[in-house]
Amino acid sequence: MYCVPVTSPDAIDWDELRARARAATRRAYAPYSHVRVGAAGLSEHGTIVEGSNVENASLGLTLCAECSLASDLARQGGGRLVAVAVVAGDGEPIAPCGRCRQVLYEFGGAELWLDAGEGAAPRRLGELLPHAFGPGDVESRRDA
Repeated sequence: MYCVPVTSPDAIDWDELRARARAATRRAYAPYSHVRVGAAGLSEHGTIVEGSNVENASLGLTLCAECSLASDLARQGGGRLVAVAVVAGDGEPIAPCGRCRQVLYEFGGAELWLDAGEGAAPRRLGELLPHAFGPGDVESRRDA
């Protein structure tokens, strides 16, 4: 169990996260794009959470796998994400879209590790979303 921030990506079982993300692609609902996406994340408590994309005929209402993952995190009691793997239906990593980077930032912050695939070094979310707007900004930017 993890109860402290994971400072090294070597402490993460990326193979398990990738396998869980690949399994999640099989539960995706993607009748329009036919691009199935699955995500698996590790919380600070050692819980693994999962998500799949869920498309909608009104494409703007489509939910990405990372949104589904965030919902699963809340459903399982919350906490912070420390590592996430996102894959497409072909089993290979796919980068989170901009919206999903913001969703992941909410639950993992700039220090969140993102899988880049076998043989590639994981990256911190802060590298993909520099100068992000986060929960702390809401309080500090409220009207006086």
